[in-house]
Amino acid sequence: MESNHIAIIHGPNLNTLGQREIGIYGGKTLEEINDEIRLEASKFPVSLDFFQSNVEGFIIDFIHGCRGKIDGIVINAGAHTHYSIALRDAIAAVKLPTIEVHISNIYKREAFRHVSIISPVCIGQICGFSSYSYILGLHALLEVLAEKDK
Repeated sequence: MESNHIAIIHGPNLNTLGQREIGIYGGKTLEEINDEIRLEASKFPVSLDFFQSNVEGFIIDFIHGCRGKIDGIVINAGAHTHYSIALRDAIAAVKLPTIEVHISNIYKREAFRHVSIISPVCIGQICGFSSYSYILGLHALLEVLAEKDK
């Protein structure tokens, strides 16, 4: 089985996980979540690139840099999910299979969080399963990539 190269992208404020709004996001730090993803990924022929930024343009530049180097993306765009047309356009431009994930259930939160600008250019969305949303996103992306290779 061929190895896949996957980017895990974390958007704004996710670097403060474990410190902020623990009732919503849980007590795990971003590094602990990345460690969980690494552990799960070690079960598969896959390599991971992790990226986090609070700056929309840096995230867009990273996504542009994925073209030709990365097989797929798992992204938690944080607040950019709900308003960033530029981020949506970047995901569409690179034409890589992308899974949108969220730690919280965005549909049980404020009304403005119910809209995802990036969802239409993603294969699917996983939300509400705490840090396990990333694991589900990884599995979903690996399944999509396996189907693509057939």
